[in-house]
Amino acid sequence: MRDLAASPYRDWRDALDHLAEIAATEPVLLVLDEFPELLHESPSLPGVLRAFLDRTRGRTRLRLLICGSAVRTMWSIQETRAPLYGRFNLTLPVYPFRPHEAAAMLPRLSPENRALAYGLAGGMPLYLSWWRQDASIQENLFRLIGSPGAPLLTEGRLIMETETGSAVGGAVLHAIASGATRYNEIQDVVGIEPSRTLERLIEARLVERIAPVTEDQEKSRRKVYRVADNFLNFYLGPVRKHRSEIERGYGQRVMGALEKELDDHMGAPYEEAFREYLWRQVGTGVLGDGVVAIGPWWRTGGQDQIDAVVVAQPDLTRIPVAVGEAKWARSVSGPKIKAKLSAKAAALTDSVDNLQYLICARSEVTRADPDTTVITAADIFPDRQ
Repeated sequence: MRDLAASPYRDWRDALDHLAEIAATEPVLLVLDEFPELLHESPSLPGVLRAFLDRTRGRTRLRLLICGSAVRTMWSIQETRAPLYGRFNLTLPVYPFRPHEAAAMLPRLSPENRALAYGLAGGMPLYLSWWRQDASIQENLFRLIGSPGAPLLTEGRLIMETETGSAVGGAVLHAIASGATRYNEIQDVVGIEPSRTLERLIEARLVERIAPVTEDQEKSRRKVYRVADNFLNFYLGPVRKHRSEIERGYGQRVMGALEKELDDHMGAPYEEAFREYLWRQVGTGVLGDGVVAIGPWWRTGGQDQIDAVVVAQPDLTRIPVAVGEAKWARSVSGPKIKAKLSAKAAALTDSVDNLQYLICARSEVTRADPDTTVITAADIFPDRQ
């Protein structure tokens, strides 16, 4: 019954007390969105919330939902010495859309163009909503990235300034995006020991640490690092090469060069989308029973890399049951790709004839035998169902 126009809240305690009173008998949900931003203006807010929760426990049906996109900050407010430690009864990471979910936001695009939009903009719904389905790829690229102040150009700069944690974090991201994927390589590029920075970037979901799927992901000596987000990988890759020209207003002149680099860039995002699709097939019978892991595999030195190895555990032993290759090409030869896969898989298992073979292209796989599973962008980025 309070007239907030005439009697606005004096402070956070006043607001919380009033909402607790409203929620004395009926449940009320208070959502504090972009909580890390609130902390800039009200650094004492976590302490105020802790005191409020302790004081009103059992006396109100008010519930608090705290949201934020700055992942490091959201984890830090839950740490042992933080005021809100022990007060959370649910912590739920919200991840970007996966390929089939991103496809649902782009229903008027062809599956190939959905794959391209996802490979460049990533799974953030906001970024996907900026992609105009009635415009060409060239038009979207110029509008989103090709001029000073363009939306994705601005987003990339903001992420690098606010999410990396330090100048060292930015340097490590640049090093990884430039091809320094092993720990020693990263250390050589940035000039300092990067382990703590890498852990923070992994916690913020900006970097991912991966190892051959058949090995212990923590103990493997063959682990590498990669930029985890499609958009950030695009921003630090092809866009970085032309950013100074774009910022000077010459974007229209370099868009042609940027577009020509997209096919090379799309290889890695399409491979990851392929693996995501395979995970969606677990439980359908397509990959058999007992699947426990799906991921890339390679030998020492990065040789004989296989884009996807499906590992099952029918008993107590893990065994590879399927191998797959994803090519960002409109059409590939099934027999040719399968022969190469079989040769590489010989270093993985002695039973290459017992493996299931999965071949993925953008539009078609030609002359594939009946025992080969064929996958295209239409499967990974399907029409809304």
